Amino acid sequence: MSKLITIISGKGGVGKTTTAINLGAALNSFGKEVIVVDANLTTPNVGLHLGAPIVPVNLNHVLLGKARIADAVYEHDSGTKIIPSSLSVKELRRLNHKKLRDVGRTLRRLADFVIYDSAAGLGEEAVSSMEAADELIIVTNPEIPAVTDALKTAKLAEELGKHVLGVVVTRVRGSRTEMPLGNIQEMLDLPILAVIPEDKNMQYALAQKDALFHVRPSSKAALAYKKLAAKIAGVNYNEPSLFARMFARA
Repeated sequence: MSKLITIISGKGGVGKTTTAINLGAALNSFGKEVIVVDANLTTPNVGLHLGAPIVPVNLNHVLLGKARIADAVYEHDSGTKIIPSSLSVKELRRLNHKKLRDVGRTLRRLADFVIYDSAAGLGEEAVSSMEAADELIIVTNPEIPAVTDALKTAKLAEELGKHVLGVVVTRVRGSRTEMPLGNIQEMLDLPILAVIPEDKNMQYALAQKDALFHVRPSSKAALAYKKLAAKIAGVNYNEPSLFARMFARA
């Protein structure tokens, strides 16, 4: 059975799009058919991250009834499929966010996993992405403001009757000033699905217009995303040893 997972966060800049893209790439590596949808209609980033900022047919065309959803699916050189949104702001007021649920129903027939990269915050756009989902993943940083906003997101998900798989904590540096993982889990009352370390290779991946999972597959962050994907897909995965990672970089 296919599944639609919305990646959500209470605030911007916490690594939501990076998580959506790399989770999609990692699931794809396990042989799963995946479509990553840029459901952040106001400030879309998926196309920018993967080198497709402007395409002939995008999600906006579909929501406006000008195109079929199948025509808005593009395959990245890596094999990951994406549906970008338009960078134009002209038609934003005419878009019906509620149609994201209808789009999701159609996409479930085309892939094993559909991943919605939601808008940041808790506005109407983000809520529509949450309502369309089977399950949610909340992304946060180990900082009190981000975790507080994540808590608001978790409470809203509860009000909407949506199941939250858990939390992905990104940009972890291991600093004493960071909020301890145990405190994050206790505050949110949700399992921590993955801990993604801060990785300078993220900027390199953005410059290469590809997922970190593809350009630096042996990096700690990429391996953390692969472990997360294995957990979600229900497949066995043993993280390679330090020696194997060093050999892969050689």
